[in-house]
Amino acid sequence: MKKTTFCVFHLAAVLMFTQCQRQHNEASTDGQNLPNIVIIYMDDLGYGDMSAYGATELQTPHMDKLANGGVRFTNGYASSATCSPSRYALLTGRYPWRNENAKILAGTAPLLIGTDELTLPKMLKGKGYKTAVIGKWHLGLGDGQVDWNQRVSPGPNDVGFDYAYIMAATQDRVPTVYLENGTVRGLDPDDPILVDYEKNFEGEPTGKDNPELLRLKWHHGHNNSIVNGIPRIGFMKGGENAKWVDEDMADHFLERTQEYLRESKDEPFFLYYALQQPHVPRTPHPRFEGKSGMGPRGDVILEADWCIGEFMKTLEEQGLLENTLVIFTSDNGPVLNDGYYDDAVEKLGDHTPWGPLRGGKYSLFEAGTRVPFITYWKGKINGGVSDAMVSQIDFFSSFASLVGSSERSEDGQDLLSVFMGESQVGRETLVLEATTRTALRHKNWIMIPPYKGPAVNTQVNIELGNDEAFQLYDLSQDIGQQRNLAKEKPDKLKELVDVFIGIRGADFVDIEDLELK
Repeated sequence: MKKTTFCVFHLAAVLMFTQCQRQHNEASTDGQNLPNIVIIYMDDLGYGDMSAYGATELQTPHMDKLANGGVRFTNGYASSATCSPSRYALLTGRYPWRNENAKILAGTAPLLIGTDELTLPKMLKGKGYKTAVIGKWHLGLGDGQVDWNQRVSPGPNDVGFDYAYIMAATQDRVPTVYLENGTVRGLDPDDPILVDYEKNFEGEPTGKDNPELLRLKWHHGHNNSIVNGIPRIGFMKGGENAKWVDEDMADHFLERTQEYLRESKDEPFFLYYALQQPHVPRTPHPRFEGKSGMGPRGDVILEADWCIGEFMKTLEEQGLLENTLVIFTSDNGPVLNDGYYDDAVEKLGDHTPWGPLRGGKYSLFEAGTRVPFITYWKGKINGGVSDAMVSQIDFFSSFASLVGSSERSEDGQDLLSVFMGESQVGRETLVLEATTRTALRHKNWIMIPPYKGPAVNTQVNIELGNDEAFQLYDLSQDIGQQRNLAKEKPDKLKELVDVFIGIRGADFVDIEDLELK
C-alpha cells in the first residue's frame, strides 16, 4: 500500500509539475518567454517597390525573404498617406484624425503624442519589456520652444521608450543632427545650434540664393539652409560638429540597432527601427550609388534592403530569430519628385512604385495608404499570402494580446491570429486619411466623400482623390479605381456613407449631396 500510495502521489506530482510547466511555457506574460517585437518601418516605400509585391525592375531579396517566410498582406494599410499621422497612429492605436495636430510636422513642432497618452511602448514596458526607437521620429519634440543645446524634452523617452536614438525631425529638415535620449550627439558647446523656420540667420547661405553651393538641386520647398551641399527646409546655424553625413545615415542607424540587439538579447525588447529610405533627400552610400539604374531613389531602396538583411543576420547571430516577431511595413505610399531633382522621374523606366494601385503619397486613392505589410516569425509563422484587411493601428491591441496585457487602444483591433497567419478574418472597416481628408474602406468597397481642391498635386504629380462628387469603387473588380460606381449603386453608396458617419460623424460628409431621399 505504501508503495502504491507513493506512486500515486508521485504521479500526481509529475502531472501537476507538467501542467505548471506547460502553463509556464505558454504564458506570454512570463519574462523569459516573452517574444521580442521589432517593427521595421520604411519611409515612402510604395506597394509596388518590392519584388515580392510584383516589382520586376528592382530586386529586394532581404525584404522578400521576410515576405516569403512570413505572411505577406495584400490589404495592409498605413493609417495615413503622410508621415507624422501614420507614426502617431502606429504608436497609439488611434486614428490620426482624432488629434487635430496630427499633420506633417515642422522640425520645431512640439511633441505630438501626449505624455499622458497610452502608447505601444508604454503598454509593453508594463509587461517587462525594454523599449527603443532608432531612426526617424518626426513626431515633434519639446514644447515648441526647443533649445537644442540642452536636453530636449518631452520626447520619445517621455512616451514609453527607454532608449531613443533619432534624427531630430526628417532628413530634409533642420536641425540636421542626431539626438540620443534627448541630447544632441557630438555638440560643441562653443558652437551652439540655432534653428528658425521663419527667417534666415544673417550671413548664412541658402539653396535659393546660393545655387553654386549645391550638389543636389531643389525643385520645390527645399531651398533654405544648406547642409552637406543639400538645401533643406528651415534655417539652421551652428552645430557643425554635430551635423550628420547624409551618405552614412543608413549605416549609422543600422549600427545602433545592431548594438541594441547585442545589449538586449537577455531580456524581452521592443524595437521600433524607423529607416529613412526612400524619403528625400535620397543619399545612398557610395557602395549603392548607381546600383539600381533608377537614380538615387532606386539606390536607397537597395541600400535599405541590404540594411534589413544585415539586421536580420544580427538577430540570427544573437540567437534571437526564433523568439522575435518582426513586422515590416511603410508609413505611406510612394512619391517620386518630392522636392529635389534626383532623376527619380527621368530614370523610372518600367518600374511602378504604386503597383496596380492609383495615387501615391498625399492621396486618398489606394496607393496613398495601402503599403507593403509583412509579419515574420521564424518557426512560428508559416509563409503565405493573406488578403485580410489589416492596419497599423491594430499593432497595439494585437501585441497586447500577444504579451497578455488587458489594455486595448481606442481604434485598433486584436488581429493577432491574423498577423500570425492563423486566420484570414481581418477588419471589415477602416477609415483612411490623407492630409486631414478621410475616406472609408468597408469590405471590398471604397467611398470617398466630395472634397474641393485640386485633383492633382502638380508639384509631385500625384492624384489626390479630390472630386466634387462622391466616389465609390469596388476593389474586388477595380483595384485601380478607374470606375466610379456612385451613381450606378446609390444604395451601396448610402450604406457606406452611413458607416462612415457612424465613425466620423455627420459633420464630415454632406448628406444632401447624396440626393437619396
